[in-house]
Amino acid sequence: MVIIIERGLKCEHCGQRVTNSKELTLHHITELTPENVHDPMISLNPANVMVVHHDCHNEIHNRFGYKKEAGVFIVYGPPLSGKADYVRHHMARGDLVVDMDRLYAAVSMLPYYDKLDGLFSNVIGIHNQLIDNIKTRFGKWRSAWIIGGYADRFKRQRLASELGAELIFCNISREECLRRLDVDGERQYRKDEWRVFIEKWFETYSVD
Repeated sequence: MVIIIERGLKCEHCGQRVTNSKELTLHHITELTPENVHDPMISLNPANVMVVHHDCHNEIHNRFGYKKEAGVFIVYGPPLSGKADYVRHHMARGDLVVDMDRLYAAVSMLPYYDKLDGLFSNVIGIHNQLIDNIKTRFGKWRSAWIIGGYADRFKRQRLASELGAELIFCNISREECLRRLDVDGERQYRKDEWRVFIEKWFETYSVD
């Protein structure tokens, strides 16, 4: 209730305002499971909570008559534009997510932002296999999300056509990406490396 009062009588999912706080509830962005429910950084973290309508909550969780439309989505944009956060907010549990950063972490046990050049061939091989699985609709997932920079218009449009995917652009300015980098504690020792990633994306980006 405190979070609802602090944030105001507005659904953070659909944007509509209400007149009674009883019309709202709290939604955990990272879904609570038996494995994480006792982790206060997930269960009690205000950054992991959205204020939403009860109906929106049911829609987000795909329950009580709500069923999200299945699809394939390519979420693209510059580094630090919030692509992974967008997917976490919109995906359903059990969806397939293909993210190069997380693939690097999976094969190296290093933080997701520490991407060793020597592992690229292995990581891109796994990535391409997952893309092929999406093309053939292999597996029992309902929706698939591909996260990447995709600065080159031709490459992203070709991939979208091959997958029958919807393109979702995280439209963040160069200045905002650099500002986010400056305050990012996780990358505090890799700021120069990530500035290069950001600048390179904006140098090569071509609009639709």
